[in-house]
Amino acid sequence: MKNFLIPLISIFFFSCQQKENKIAPVSSSDSIVTKDSVTTNKIEEENKQTGDTIVLNFKDEKGFYTAEGSLDSIHPRIYLKFNNEYSGELNGKIIPTTGKGNIRFNQIIFPDNTSDGPFGMDLKINLTQKGDHIIVVGHSQMADNPFWGKFRVQLENKKQ
Repeated sequence: MKNFLIPLISIFFFSCQQKENKIAPVSSSDSIVTKDSVTTNKIEEENKQTGDTIVLNFKDEKGFYTAEGSLDSIHPRIYLKFNNEYSGELNGKIIPTTGKGNIRFNQIIFPDNTSDGPFGMDLKINLTQKGDHIIVVGHSQMADNPFWGKFRVQLENKKQ
């Protein structure tokens, strides 16, 4: 029995040893591509919904902030966040994919935490403050049948 255990233990130790990995040195002429540099080149300029928030960073060719969002029972309100750099008139429009629906601009929150609203499916308001604004989109609680589904938002900020 003793003679049997010694070779078994020695085989076990030899099989558990890791082989040494040899890494070739990098010369100065080799280019190194990191994962971060690849992903930054592939960033698409889109305003996408993440949870209940859409951050409007990119304008399209016509100068509109456009984004697609969806309302459901988990996210009954969507928050549109954008940065206003100059005073002017803000025009907005909600276009439901179904054509009509109980959806509207509920409220706009200004950088000094004052607010205005409610509005309808169209928004026209003068912005006098610079900074981050938040627009709340949801269904009207005064009407029947809350809107659940996808919609498109267009915002245009005109200089005065």
